[in-house]
Amino acid sequence: MPLPRPPKTAPDRLGQTEFVALMAVLFAIIAFSIDSMLPALPGIAADLSPETPNRAQLIISAFVAGIGVGIFFAGPISDAVGRKPTVIGGLVLYIAGAVLATQAPTLETLLAARFLQGLGAAAPRVVTIALVRDLYEGRAMARIMSFVMMVFVMIPSVAPAMGTVIIAGFGWRGIFWAFVAFGLVGGLWLHLRQAETLSPARRRPLRWGPIRDAAAEVAGHRMVRLYIAAMTLGYAQLFALLVSIQPVMTQVFGLSDAAFPLWFMAIGVVSAGGTIINATLVMRLGMRRLAMAAYGGMVVVALATGVPVLTGWAQGGVALALFLIFATAVFFIAGLTFGNLNALALQPMGHIAGLASSVTGAASTLLSVVIAAPVGLAYDGTIGPLVLCTVICSALCWALLRASREAAPVAAGG
Repeated sequence: MPLPRPPKTAPDRLGQTEFVALMAVLFAIIAFSIDSMLPALPGIAADLSPETPNRAQLIISAFVAGIGVGIFFAGPISDAVGRKPTVIGGLVLYIAGAVLATQAPTLETLLAARFLQGLGAAAPRVVTIALVRDLYEGRAMARIMSFVMMVFVMIPSVAPAMGTVIIAGFGWRGIFWAFVAFGLVGGLWLHLRQAETLSPARRRPLRWGPIRDAAAEVAGHRMVRLYIAAMTLGYAQLFALLVSIQPVMTQVFGLSDAAFPLWFMAIGVVSAGGTIINATLVMRLGMRRLAMAAYGGMVVVALATGVPVLTGWAQGGVALALFLIFATAVFFIAGLTFGNLNALALQPMGHIAGLASSVTGAASTLLSVVIAAPVGLAYDGTIGPLVLCTVICSALCWALLRASREAAPVAAGG
């Protein structure tokens, strides 16, 4: 299907296909950095935290927390100096954190290295969205972001398998060298091929006053606050699944460590359909309507698949099949909603897109960690905490989006 054309006044840039591919690679750095670690958690726990193996899950939370902090700074910096220098600088930090992680002697030092990685990865995470917003807006932006999110959803499906191969050949520390390579590829591609999208005339000085005023504008916009809350809950249920899925599938359902990446890949391949459906329908149905339908449906799916497993009605292969449906639905919903929620939040903030991306991204990411990390640590040998988290988060997302519709029923692009 053809991608929407940007305005004729847009700066020189890549062709649409390569542009989407580059944005997807930069955005997918986070997904790769999270999901390729999943098969490494047992080895890291055995080497660095044998007495409390569940603490190895904090490797995911530390990375996401670094992203949440870094996002707040990446947007204002990109508004002041441009999109490309900010992304490349962030990738330098990301690579430095990966190199430090290869030498980490304790879990605490590894967590610090992962936090540094997340701090650097925040730049491609937030500036990619601002860069797309420089060229597109409204439903056209949502459609572009749908294709970007397709890769974001697909990368998790293959990342555990890639991590397993790397671990087999080089041990779990070898995964961090793969992060170095990924960061170098994305940075060089951006540097060599993509023109700067923020002209000097549109840049905002990196001073506390303008940053404070712009942040106050974002925080003071009721609709943006509603979408930030919805993104927080959406990310929380996704991150809760990510930190829990490896022990759930291997300990609760008895899959082998070798089989887990293959099942995870199947989940990712199927769930990529969410972004395809969103790209197909968003121009006709609108971002908010699709997101509301997605979260309402997720509540139904979570209850229909989780209750039979938790009550013992479904066991063995049936229970595994129900959990796979549940996990696939969580990833499917991510592809169907995240691009829409980002576009909705930035719709009234085009004049401060970088900072708006920072505020919305930092708030939703950090708050989602506050929800997801305890869910992962609450793992009790059942899928109970995970299902409960998903039902509550999806139901609240639906309610928030309904509130936004009642507040602005004919909002542009919604």
